[in-house]
Amino acid sequence: MKNEIRIIIADDHPIFRRGLRAVIEGDSAIKVIDEADDGNTTLEKMASLKPDLVVLDVNMPDLTGFEVVRRAQQQRLQVEIIFLTMHKDEGMFNTAMDLGVKGYVLKDSAVTEVVGAIKAVAAGKPFISPILSGFLLGRSTRAASLAEKTPRLKDLTPTEIRVLKMIAEYKTSKEIADVLCIHSRTVDNHRTNICQKLDLRGSHSLLKFALEHKSEL
Repeated sequence: MKNEIRIIIADDHPIFRRGLRAVIEGDSAIKVIDEADDGNTTLEKMASLKPDLVVLDVNMPDLTGFEVVRRAQQQRLQVEIIFLTMHKDEGMFNTAMDLGVKGYVLKDSAVTEVVGAIKAVAAGKPFISPILSGFLLGRSTRAASLAEKTPRLKDLTPTEIRVLKMIAEYKTSKEIADVLCIHSRTVDNHRTNICQKLDLRGSHSLLKFALEHKSEL
């Protein structure tokens, strides 16, 4: 059994990064193995050092936090992520959730929340700053409303739901295939299955449905 949670802190503000490190290293269960100040460096260190978890600022130079996570998924890096942000923005929150990120912490409360967030996410549990709980509730409410209006949505598999979410991000079949580590023809098969299950007809009906319900998926 591992005694320490090995993490990287990725933020482009050195003073904030230093303060966060001091708080984190006050807990003997967590070891900060490195730091990064831009997205490319973060991705490189994730690949070379293989940390358990990265505490990652959403607004990073070179590659945003979102882009870092997408590329890490394409490279099949098995690393958990906690996003840090100063923005109480529901769109950003939903993007993080769509990427499968388990941790989302506001910078304003990071000093008091980050250790608990690291331990929760490392244990496979989600952690969202309590002040953002309304976003989570709104997301659940919209999803329930969509399921009620479109009962056949429950027939979609988890992979088909992921494909539908990425279609709403204007991703091509090849881009979706890279994220899911499958062949693009398999993505095309998923597209066909989704259309059949949701009774969508016409060349742009799938994209139209995905865009209209992006925040509810």
